Amino acid sequence: MGKKTIQVVVAALLAIPLMAVSLGVFVPTDVFAQSSSCNNSLTISNGANCAQGNQQPSNLFGLGGVFQTIVNISLYVIGAISVLMLIYGGIRYTTSGGDAKNVTAAKNTILYAIVGIVVAILAYAIVNFVITSLAPIS
Repeated sequence: MGKKTIQVVVAALLAIPLMAVSLGVFVPTDVFAQSSSCNNSLTISNGANCAQGNQQPSNLFGLGGVFQTIVNISLYVIGAISVLMLIYGGIRYTTSGGDAKNVTAAKNTILYAIVGIVVAILAYAIVNFVITSLAPIS
């Protein structure tokens, strides 16, 4: 990948959160109104319920909750990118023609792709452990 390609990818990755934040400006204000299910119990799920707006999903924790959905989608995206980079590294390795520099670069691509897969799986396991341990499933 050339320097220009990396700059375009980084710019695109930075533009996505900026667009999401800018769309948040146009959300109606009643979405942020405090939920009526608020009490003084100090638990994670109660805090999330108190912060929940009127038009927000009711199930934040547990199976099918918002947090679970975000983690699952992130895992699939990161896993897909890692697998694609693993394939790309393999192609680079087979087409390197014995050039030491190209072989090293291809091996590094494969190594980083495997590390990405491992980190994605560990992050998934940690988030699921925290969600199930700290938030009671109701």
